Amino acid sequence: MSGNNGNKLMQRISYACGTFGHDIFFMMVNTYFIMFITSNLFHSDDQSHNEYMIGILMTVILVIRVAELFIDPFIGNTIDKTNTRWGRFKPWVIVGGFIAAFSLVLLFTDLGGLTTSSPILYLVIFAILYIIMDIFYSAKDVAIWSMVPAMSFDSKDREITATFARIGSVFGAQLVTVVVIPIVLFFSKDANGGAGDANGWLAFAIIGGAISLLGAVILGIGTKERSSALRENKKETSFKEVFSILAKNDQLMWIAITFLIWCFGQDMVNAFQMYYFTYILGESTYLSFVGIINVIIGLISVALFPILTTKFKRRKLFFISAAIEILALVIYSFAGTNAPVVLFAAALFNLPQALIFLVVLMTITDTVEYGQLKIGHRDESLILSIRPLVNKLSGAVTGGIVGLTAVWVGMSGKATAADITDTNKLYFGLIMFAIPIVFMIISTLIYKTKVHLTEEKHAEIVKELERTWKDISK
Repeated sequence: MSGNNGNKLMQRISYACGTFGHDIFFMMVNTYFIMFITSNLFHSDDQSHNEYMIGILMTVILVIRVAELFIDPFIGNTIDKTNTRWGRFKPWVIVGGFIAAFSLVLLFTDLGGLTTSSPILYLVIFAILYIIMDIFYSAKDVAIWSMVPAMSFDSKDREITATFARIGSVFGAQLVTVVVIPIVLFFSKDANGGAGDANGWLAFAIIGGAISLLGAVILGIGTKERSSALRENKKETSFKEVFSILAKNDQLMWIAITFLIWCFGQDMVNAFQMYYFTYILGESTYLSFVGIINVIIGLISVALFPILTTKFKRRKLFFISAAIEILALVIYSFAGTNAPVVLFAAALFNLPQALIFLVVLMTITDTVEYGQLKIGHRDESLILSIRPLVNKLSGAVTGGIVGLTAVWVGMSGKATAADITDTNKLYFGLIMFAIPIVFMIISTLIYKTKVHLTEEKHAEIVKELERTWKDISK
């Protein structure tokens, strides 16, 4: 028994290494790539042209990511059909990780000066590279999180595995916040008011991409899928059945809508924080303190997740976490340039983020068996593709909002905190705080009224599947 426990522990640690690197990549794309675009990508002497190109690029990213959402379920369906000697998921994690990391490094450059010498050609090549990066990142993302239901059928066991995974991802994501400014400024020749230069951002991309790939390799070497009759289908889901399978799983759809609206608010705040510290507080280096604080409280909150779900259950934990985040935004909105209050509000806002993610992830994971019983077919990666799809759609929408807002309120190019007018600060605050609060309230109401899949209901579903699956799957 101790040998099995030791093997399970090593698998969970390997899995956490993979999610550590994966969320480093996620934060680079979703949060800090926009800052690179608005502060360092376009260097012509015509500021209006630079702002126009930023707007075009934000639109290109938004269109690509929205269009690619229709591809994600097919990526999940393809992964479900994968059968190799290394398992169903690991080849996608490693190959996807390599191609995505290489593409992202290129995106953190001006492609040899094309932004100035040939802007149209730059946009074409950028779009191609972004599509490649996004597709292979998606394949890796879906494959990684699809391993949760493939490693266990027990909700509590899944929570422990997901807790390890989320510890890795929280550490990775918050580590980026800690090191992004020090790395960028260390490798920059021009501090650029705290935003760094192109050399610094390229170094940041190379380091982050390499760590992400290393984590994927460790996950591939150290994990193993569980074989079970419950994971076997008599018939594969065809491409034309993909969307009908998803639509029939009502609990999957409602938790996805809940999470999407929540992410609109949460991602917007996270993406704006670097702008807040650079252009409102006037101290971009303080963002590293936020990262350090968030690593500590994030790891503690995630480690407590199995205990908290035992005490409160997932639904109550979601409501408590939502209340804390909304309160944090209220405090944040009145903090102004008071650094201690800003740091406190930022830390309080981060505290429940990992808990909400885990509640949503566990609910989506449990909809695998919910859909399996309801529809008579098991689709692990197809269903788990919905969570990264939601994150990407939110990232696309909020990234566009952040980029366009930065240009609108003068937070681009060579601007400094002294250049931002009081009126623009007001507009910025409304978008960073008021709109996210509205999104979070709406999300909470939808979760309360429409999501009903609890741990107890899932346990009943698994028991029923164990009793009837051989007959249903025929």
